[in-house]
Amino acid sequence: MEYSGLPSQAAHHILLEGREELTVSGVEEVESFDENTIVMLTVKGTLVVRGEDLHIEKLSLDGGDLKVEGTVDSLSYEDAGRERVGLFARLLGG
Repeated sequence: MEYSGLPSQAAHHILLEGREELTVSGVEEVESFDENTIVMLTVKGTLVVRGEDLHIEKLSLDGGDLKVEGTVDSLSYEDAGRERVGLFARLLGG
């Protein structure tokens, strides 16, 4: 039996190949999706993928794997948590 040291969280990896194939592991749920935006909950926070002609080719919530094809313009984590506010406040001198 393999022990990763983090029994409650799966690994989280992002692989983007040529801006046209995106593979994400550690996906817990897909909140919303259309041709321009995919919003998913991962073990490391909410990940938003933006682009054009985005299509979910594979989704396995049992394994936490998601594969997207299309033109990827951006990937961003958009957690509205206290840590993010605190970071911006420190950066802005607040």
